Amino acid sequence: MHQWSLARRFLLAQLAFILCVSGGIGWGLYNQAEENTYAETGQRMLAVAGTVAASGTVRSAVESSEPEVLQVYARDVMDRVGVDFVTIMDTDRTRLTHRNPDQIGKPYIGSVDQALAGESFTETYTGTLGPSVRAITPVRDDDGNIIALVAAGITVDRVGIARDARLPELFAIDALALAVGAVAAYLLSRYLRRVTHDLRPGELAHMFTFYDSALHSVRDGLLLHNNRGQLVLYNDEAAGLLGLPPGGSGPQQLPPLPGPLTELLRSGRDAREEIHLTGERVLVVNQSAAVSAAPQRRRYGTVTTLRDHTDVESLTGELASLRTLADALSAQTHEHANRVHTLVSLIELGRSGEAVRFATADLEQSQQLNDEVLAGVEEPAVTALLMGKAAQARERGIDLHIEVAQTCGRFTGGGVEPVELVTIIGNLLDNAFDAADGSVSLLLDTEETHVLIEVQDDGPGVAPTILEHIFEQGFSTKEPGDGRALAGRGIGLALVRQAVTRLDGDIRVSSEPGACFSVQLPVPAPKRTPAALTDVAP
Repeated sequence: MHQWSLARRFLLAQLAFILCVSGGIGWGLYNQAEENTYAETGQRMLAVAGTVAASGTVRSAVESSEPEVLQVYARDVMDRVGVDFVTIMDTDRTRLTHRNPDQIGKPYIGSVDQALAGESFTETYTGTLGPSVRAITPVRDDDGNIIALVAAGITVDRVGIARDARLPELFAIDALALAVGAVAAYLLSRYLRRVTHDLRPGELAHMFTFYDSALHSVRDGLLLHNNRGQLVLYNDEAAGLLGLPPGGSGPQQLPPLPGPLTELLRSGRDAREEIHLTGERVLVVNQSAAVSAAPQRRRYGTVTTLRDHTDVESLTGELASLRTLADALSAQTHEHANRVHTLVSLIELGRSGEAVRFATADLEQSQQLNDEVLAGVEEPAVTALLMGKAAQARERGIDLHIEVAQTCGRFTGGGVEPVELVTIIGNLLDNAFDAADGSVSLLLDTEETHVLIEVQDDGPGVAPTILEHIFEQGFSTKEPGDGRALAGRGIGLALVRQAVTRLDGDIRVSSEPGACFSVQLPVPAPKRTPAALTDVAP
């Protein structure tokens, strides 16, 4: 039995239960049939006894003391009605009639007290003919006085024959109930075998334990949805990434999430390595349908995995900034090499004055860039970013003007993490470069309570109809080139909003003229170091 699957155990238990129920139903139907047969027989005997007692022939014969007339009348009634006996007796129990003439004149065996009191009744009693179901009723004269008693009855054996005549019908009903129950149990067993893959209870318990442990031990977030888009199960990592309550199980609605992520989870479509943003995180999402094995191929819902990509995205932003700076330095190397060759050629041609003027102009241009960036920005990561963006702007023919507000002298970042500053400034400048007609300005300011970052371009600006959507992931006003979607399309400003939200900052957009993005970030409170403990003299 320990090797039986859950479906087989269920089938045998159901069959045993159905047999017990069918046996109980059969026994109950048998007893009910017996009770009904006795009750119907008693009512019939009451009718026979009442009819005899109401007969004028009986009353006249009793009053005139003519027992021969009563015996003939009683025998005639027994033959016509089909009862075993009709006994007419005096009020002192003396029989006036009987099926066996030898019993006439002898006392009646049975109860007569209720009849003498004027009530008709039925009983099962053992008399001269054996156990019988009988009815006793009084015979009254014209004045209502009881002058005799009438007992009509049928033997128990004949009652049993009437009861047994109903048994085939009862057995048919019981057999039908047993067959229907067995078929239902078999069908349920087949269904259970299919959904449990014919596994034993112990195997199911072990599988559940292993799957539950695996679900909560993986480092990626895992979500299970049914076909109605409801969350069925999720692990602890998914709860932390999406802000869900811990211990998620049972169907429940999706929590409020950013639009693209909500659309993906509700649609149930397949997704591979899609980037989605939440309030503070960058998530890599994979999603596929949960489908049963062949041949049914039934879809039960979707399985979604979430991987936290926030730190990687920050490092990628820093790497992109350093790569931009490296590309700018490489371009400057080639540019300076060309200028050195030009100086050498001028000197060889004997044009020393022109060589000096050329070198002086080049030095002034380089010094101007250092004065604008290196002298005005103290944060190294931001300095590297701006050096690269300045070179990128020159390559694209854009005039990039960097201004550090006079109120702070130098831009320090106000204690904001350099990674966050690189994400905000870099993406705002990239967005401005794409929209500008030829000029972009950057304003940096550090005050006691906040850090200000403002990027202005001279492009067409932001239309009021799309102002509410420009920070949504996937939204972009850029047209795909050559029939292909732009790489990273609609992600830059979404990353900016995410970083500003994470820092409890504020971002505003104005569009006259061009587009101006103004970001204010609160300055973090300085961390307090615990005071050193000193010994106190007692």
